[in-house]
Amino acid sequence: MRCDTIWRNARLATMAGAGLGVVEDGVVAAIDGRIAYAGSADDAPVEAAETIDCGGRWITPGLIDCHTHLVHAGDRAHEFELRLAGASYEEVARAGGGIVSTMRATRSANEAYLVASALPRLDALIAEGVTTVEVKSGYGLTTDDETRMLRAARALGRERDVRIATTFLGAHALPPEYAGDSDGYVDHVCTDMLPAIARAGLADAVDAFCEGIGFTVEQTERVFVAAAKHGLPVKLHAEQLSNLNGAALAARYGALSADHLEHLDDAGVAAMARAGTVATLLPGAYYFTRETKLPPVDALRAAGVPIAVATDCNPGTSPLTSILLAMNMAATCFRLTVEECLRGVTANAARALGLARETGTLEPGKACDLAIWEVERPAELVYRIGFNPLHQRIRNGR
Repeated sequence: MRCDTIWRNARLATMAGAGLGVVEDGVVAAIDGRIAYAGSADDAPVEAAETIDCGGRWITPGLIDCHTHLVHAGDRAHEFELRLAGASYEEVARAGGGIVSTMRATRSANEAYLVASALPRLDALIAEGVTTVEVKSGYGLTTDDETRMLRAARALGRERDVRIATTFLGAHALPPEYAGDSDGYVDHVCTDMLPAIARAGLADAVDAFCEGIGFTVEQTERVFVAAAKHGLPVKLHAEQLSNLNGAALAARYGALSADHLEHLDDAGVAAMARAGTVATLLPGAYYFTRETKLPPVDALRAAGVPIAVATDCNPGTSPLTSILLAMNMAATCFRLTVEECLRGVTANAARALGLARETGTLEPGKACDLAIWEVERPAELVYRIGFNPLHQRIRNGR
């Protein structure tokens, strides 16, 4: 077998199977942008147009940020000041700040601006070995504005060599024009916005914010039913500020993931385990909002629920553009192990996006998305703060 490129003299963390899938004296070979071989040098192909000596460096799959709000206009630094003075997230939101504040700025921005303003945030992730990023809408809250956000998100994948997964989050907040009529707005999401976005092929999944300051379980279920009619998988912001049993609802609809989960209860854990729904933990939001209620990590582990880790990059509650720092926070704040953190931004993050067959592990047939690291052991990727040991990022074998 003649390959396009062979990376040899490497140590691999393949993430295939259980654990890190470590292979000492490892080799990765690629043909036409796909992995043709990943394993021991003893059985590796030897012919290639290009052979690269990795000098004993570690290779992991390209990292995945499976929950971001990367596309938006404006910032919410003033709200940060208010929270430092003692205001809660809910108090800021109910006073006209929060998501609606970003909505106003985003509605006033054209597509070119949304793309240009998101690129520095995307570049920061790419610089840390990220090869796949999920981007949600949810700051437009009209058909035209949500469509513009999703078009901007897709454009990021043309501006940079990165895989973009788009998620329609129309049920993110109640816009001012629907004040006092959340049911009417959910009708609009289900009968107007979602069909238009599905027809345009702009969304890979559908999300909602199931919370006291968001939408009820019943309203969220209506969104899920509408998504199913259009063949779109669902995800959910669930149990961040209170327990509305949104995660159990998400699991009932076969959700790819339920995210945040600080107030998740045992019934929700059991439902997610039965459904195979990924628990996406977002330590940046936990840290930034000074939350004290920890997600039930021990219960998730005991039930075998896959755990992903993401930045939740957004202007209000997690202005975080470092997947490496997200891992450190997950380990420090939530007591995740090194293995859980690394699987959380590779194999389990791919699963949270419905991309497990395409990426997330070093296995033949998958995209040759690699991150090559100047470290002595994988734990360094979680342990360090403010230090980026990326040696090289490979996307589709390039």
